[in-house]
Amino acid sequence: MGRHRRPCRNRREAIAPVEPAARGKGGVNVFSRLSGALLRASLVVLLLALPSVLLPGVGADGQQMVALAALFGGVLTLVEYNATYPGLVEFRDAPPFNRLRFALLLVMVLTLTLMQREASDPSALTALSARAAGAVGTAMDFAYSPVRLATLMLSDRATPEQTAVLRNAAGISYLIATAAVAMFVAVIRLNRWPSRNLAFNVWVNLPTFEATAGGDVVQRLLRDARFNLALGFLLPFLIPIAVKIGTSGLDPLTLASPQALVWITVAWAFLPASLLMRGVGMARIAEMIREKRRTGEVFGTRGLAPV
Repeated sequence: MGRHRRPCRNRREAIAPVEPAARGKGGVNVFSRLSGALLRASLVVLLLALPSVLLPGVGADGQQMVALAALFGGVLTLVEYNATYPGLVEFRDAPPFNRLRFALLLVMVLTLTLMQREASDPSALTALSARAAGAVGTAMDFAYSPVRLATLMLSDRATPEQTAVLRNAAGISYLIATAAVAMFVAVIRLNRWPSRNLAFNVWVNLPTFEATAGGDVVQRLLRDARFNLALGFLLPFLIPIAVKIGTSGLDPLTLASPQALVWITVAWAFLPASLLMRGVGMARIAEMIREKRRTGEVFGTRGLAPV
């Protein structure tokens, strides 16, 4: 009698690619995944606590809020990276996507923190950060630029000094974010992402993308990629407008806190950069699936290829 293939229990099993590396290494893989998740969680906690450690003027309530945010970020990272199938973190097993995003966030937070520290505890490093931010902010402050629009988030009561501080912070943050996106695009152009040595598991790396929702998966990936690219490009322009309309501008007292300035500027620059990187990544996955189809290496009949 000929051998018959075991029928798939559900549609998800029919299209999900199997990762060969996961076989026969149960105990080693569990320990390796847990240790990696603990390391990543520790790094996230340190990152979130960095401004409160280096900057002065943090009260007891502020320290408690920072500790709570750092704990939440660490626990979320631990759960997502220790789980077999993450629920929120995308491209978990497709380095260096998340490593590059973490490096972007770390460099941005550290640079802005050192820039703010110059006013209270000057040193050679803080002076270098402040001068670099001032030069970049001045160069990028021209009509209709994202940096010029970022200064419009301030209310009319803001002083020229406060406007200059926000301009410098926005300028250096935008430059760092642009460099990170360009670096990710370069990695893709060099054909090094995602790695050709590892199977790209759609269920693990795109947990928020429902591949079985209907329609051609390539077209849906490209549609989501275009949406993320457009939104990532427009957000630096839209956020200041929304803040100005919704709140009549940021209260200058808000930016009197160095930590508040750091995190407001980081959110303004990091979120668009993340969306741009996500859009580029999804477009790359769609391109890989299309290449597999052209070469006849299609997996199943559901429109999804193991890439």
